[in-house]
Amino acid sequence: MEFKDLIGGILKREGGYVDHPSDPGGETKYGIAKRSHPKEDIKNLTKERATEIYEKEYWTPSKASSLPGSLQETYFDMVVNMGQRRAVKILQKACNSKGCKLVVDGLIGRNTLRESKRIDDSRLKVFRILFYTDLITRKPKLADFIVGWIRRAMEA
Repeated sequence: MEFKDLIGGILKREGGYVDHPSDPGGETKYGIAKRSHPKEDIKNLTKERATEIYEKEYWTPSKASSLPGSLQETYFDMVVNMGQRRAVKILQKACNSKGCKLVVDGLIGRNTLRESKRIDDSRLKVFRILFYTDLITRKPKLADFIVGWIRRAMEA
């Protein structure tokens, strides 16, 4: 898969402008948060500008294109939703559940890329959902988002 094949789904799942009081990212549009992009005019952000940001700051550094095609959409969606380091740790834990011996360090190196061939998308989705349930246990204020996160995990 290529970036252009996946960005439409990301933009759809992220949605339009939101300024939810429980969201630590602050005001957000198409998933681009003011906290991470303080110089952006979030309210007036275009899909085109959001797409540029996603390709440059998320897709390319995440090495999503180097993963097996069956994992790319879920992994890239995780990178967008929770950040690359967390997404990689979840990927590494999913791989380790199949007998791999990866260090869970959040770095997407050659070992993680190689071992990712041993898992399927369903396993990655399960570990993503486990992350969300653990997160709201630790941070109950984020419980407002759990239904959307689980729905998203099943879709992407």
